[in-house]
Amino acid sequence: MEGAALRREQDASAESDLAVQLSPMHAVEPSTSSPPQLLPYVKRWLLLNRGGLRAVFAGAISLMLFLLAWHLLTKYRVVFFVRFTNVPSPAAVYESLSRAMHDSRFFMHVMLSCRRILFGFSLAAFTAVPLGLVMGRFKLAHEILFPVTEVLRPIPAIAWVPMAIMLWPTNEQSIVFITFLGSFFPILVNTLHGMSLVDPVLVRASQCLGAREMSIFREVYFPASLPHIFTGLTVGMGVAWVSLIAAEMISGQYGIGYFTWEAYSLVQYPDIALGMICIGVLGLGSSALIRGLGRVVMPWNRT
Repeated sequence: MEGAALRREQDASAESDLAVQLSPMHAVEPSTSSPPQLLPYVKRWLLLNRGGLRAVFAGAISLMLFLLAWHLLTKYRVVFFVRFTNVPSPAAVYESLSRAMHDSRFFMHVMLSCRRILFGFSLAAFTAVPLGLVMGRFKLAHEILFPVTEVLRPIPAIAWVPMAIMLWPTNEQSIVFITFLGSFFPILVNTLHGMSLVDPVLVRASQCLGAREMSIFREVYFPASLPHIFTGLTVGMGVAWVSLIAAEMISGQYGIGYFTWEAYSLVQYPDIALGMICIGVLGLGSSALIRGLGRVVMPWNRT
């Protein structure tokens, strides 16, 4: 009898424990403190951007190899057709950069060069693109203006320096003018090339549908020529920097070109390399801005 009573008590206790476990108050809730599973999203992002990451990785390796070669050539003063005896080392250029970062004159040189590029390149773009569209559309305008542009186009920007000094009352205006000339012709030529490649079937189709001349320009010629226009803008930006630096070295008193030439005159070789690197970085950044604007304006032309 005692054994039966003991078993009944054990069964009752087990049923009570089971009821407590199954009650809503003691239901097992899912854990909210577990970290999110980010690995699938990271893998997906890497898969979608593998082309860009590969380009960044390859570019970083090439830059490191370039710096290594530069360091070794200057460290051992290699002379093999090209003399590296007086070329500053990367460490010396870095020291020059550290000093320049605490010098307001260096930032003034950079800002003045950027302002001149902005003014000269903007004037060239807003002049060359409409002119190229008009010359590409109307044969009479092409016959009148093309010979003049072809005569002026081969003249290098540095040859315009004496004439620009005589034409404009200040050095600032003459430097902006030379920058304008350097970027004007690449933009104009590429715009003309883009207009010549427009499919005439599209033009005739728009005319058959009753489109007027302005509508044809806006809906057919301009979108079809945009890739070549942005190619001209990118090339023109590079030529604009070349023209600007040449003008600043010859007739300027401020600017990154003047900074580089002054460093040569004062035998400050690290500053020469610093000025050259600064010019390259500024040119790269400005061209990248144009390419980025082109991807925004021409979403259909993305590759």
